[in-house]
Amino acid sequence: MAAPGTSRKSWPSVVVAVAVLIAPIAGLAQTARWKPEQSVEIVIPTSAGTGSDATGRFIQRLLTERKLIDAPSVVVNRPGGAATVGLSYLNQHAGEGHYFMVANPALVTSYITGLSKISHNEVTPLAILGRESVVFAVRAESPYKSAKEVADRFRADPGSISVAFGNALGNQNHIAAAQVVKGVGANVKGLKTVVFNGSGEAIAAVLGGHVDAVTVSASPLLQHVKAGRVRILAVSADQRLGDVLATVPTWQELGIASISSNWRGLVGPRGMGENQIAYWDEVFARLSQLPEWRQDLERKLIETTYLNSRAAKRQIDTEYSELSKLLAELGLAK
Repeated sequence: MAAPGTSRKSWPSVVVAVAVLIAPIAGLAQTARWKPEQSVEIVIPTSAGTGSDATGRFIQRLLTERKLIDAPSVVVNRPGGAATVGLSYLNQHAGEGHYFMVANPALVTSYITGLSKISHNEVTPLAILGRESVVFAVRAESPYKSAKEVADRFRADPGSISVAFGNALGNQNHIAAAQVVKGVGANVKGLKTVVFNGSGEAIAAVLGGHVDAVTVSASPLLQHVKAGRVRILAVSADQRLGDVLATVPTWQELGIASISSNWRGLVGPRGMGENQIAYWDEVFARLSQLPEWRQDLERKLIETTYLNSRAAKRQIDTEYSELSKLLAELGLAK
């Protein structure tokens, strides 16, 4: 029987009204259920054996072993052109949710300096999974015993200390040193830099006494610090780091604004849908909490920072704005 006060003739209009209300909810549920329907490709913009390659392969392993995704995955190396080759390959799959690439600050700096033709606005930031702050180190026999001595020397003559790093002008290692010079009021263009093909070569140059200092992520220095061959004088971070770096001061403690890090991130192709982004937000949030992942970062003295797609986009936008100005002062912006 019809309910009191209603008639059977009114039912169709009620059904239509209910259907109209339910339709958007059903649509949202369908959107939220997006997941990979084919193999996922993890694009590495460098050759096998590099840090980015190791990161990508470790992520692939965890995705599989911890069943973070149901689909199979494969690592694809596309090196060359300051990540331009990898980015171009990624964007051949615009709007696809089955591809993502391992990224770092070169995504920003290479575009500013003209090494890459693809900007961060032409891809979809998905996550930042860790942050490796840049340290300033000298060999054990160096006359510079503290960060303050280095700062005072830069203030008097920024070209009097040769600073080595890998592997390109305008990268985070270069930026860390330039921020110190700028922070003491000296001319950043006066900084004497020596660029090597990689951080290992830059460290070897310091150990051999061929250059005065090196700016690099801490992990490649650990064996030399423990062996007493190298002293880390300061770190370009907003707070002191842990482990063997607990006693190393930040430049900020000296009133010098130098914060520079080699973050580890992931980006997808341009034009990804919100449902695809939401899927990967959930996957990478779970990845960031895995004990294996956190232990690997801690072992390498990488801060276990996690930013989802929206927060990563904000961070990269901010970095682009700030670094554009500094790299212009260095005469490197194109």
